[in-house]
Amino acid sequence: MSAVAGASRAARAFLESLGQPAIGREQADTVVLVVSDLVTNALGHGGGAYTLRLTAHPSCIEVAVEDPSSRMPRMRTPGLVDGTGVFGRHMVNGLSLAAVVTRGPGGGKTVRALLPR
Repeated sequence: MSAVAGASRAARAFLESLGQPAIGREQADTVVLVVSDLVTNALGHGGGAYTLRLTAHPSCIEVAVEDPSSRMPRMRTPGLVDGTGVFGRHMVNGLSLAAVVTRGPGGGKTVRALLPR
């Protein structure tokens, strides 16, 4: 199983374990999509290591993905012509109530997204 598939599976299990208020199927799918994108980016740009943290708040789910790279993500224009994609950051920002990137005290960074519950 790939690391991204494992992270997605862990996110789905976390969401299914939540009590009230329960999370709807569409919201759960959105959380899993954002987890998949953030973990993919952490693996590709963060040297292959990451830490995923999921937190349930009364009105939202917090997805936090930490990686050891000090290189901050950039907002890039999606490449529709050459097939390079680069829709992830736009997608995460569009689906989230808030999305922020913070530098870690010892290096690295954490990308957080708050998603409606």
